[in-house]
Amino acid sequence: MYPSRRVSTAILLFVLVTTWIQPTWPIEQAMHGSLTVVAMALLWRYARKYPLSDRDYFLIVIFLCVHSIAARWLYSYVPYDQWLQSITGVSLDDSLGWTRNNFDRLVHFLFGLCFTPAIVSHAMQRHRRSARSAFYITLAIVMIASLGYEWFELAVAMTLSGEDAESYNGQQGDMWDAHKDMLMATLGSLAWARHYLRAKPVAP
Repeated sequence: MYPSRRVSTAILLFVLVTTWIQPTWPIEQAMHGSLTVVAMALLWRYARKYPLSDRDYFLIVIFLCVHSIAARWLYSYVPYDQWLQSITGVSLDDSLGWTRNNFDRLVHFLFGLCFTPAIVSHAMQRHRRSARSAFYITLAIVMIASLGYEWFELAVAMTLSGEDAESYNGQQGDMWDAHKDMLMATLGSLAWARHYLRAKPVAP
């Protein structure tokens, strides 16, 4: 059972407003947050025009909420490890041997995980695709969108100063950051593979 779209929207607005309380990096956060606002508008417009289940809507809202949290701390400074230690007493970074803040990897993974069902549903309903075919199309869309976003970050890096570009992109010195981000989005989408590839064909 998933919350209604109205409840999901309220949750998103609450998270968005909360993350703007006394921002540490308001300019950089606004750059990231602008994408969330655009996504909210597109989601609202799409939901008015096409059928979108409460589950699919809620999953997209989850992604936008996590993205808003990441934007507040510019991805690289999200204190997830401190939060976990305060609750469990365990350091995730120490346990896994991480030397960088990996919250950005979670966001990219959630992009694939949270958008895949909605795109698959659209392909099945609007374009009469089978679940298998719709999933393959969706996987390609997620991969292409991830590549496009990395190109966008490259454009940002080329137009800003080195320090500002690093603050926005959050590579944290990892030369393979873009490749790993795209891989995480792909893996997020692939998490649905068994669900859709084993789906029984719908009778015409």
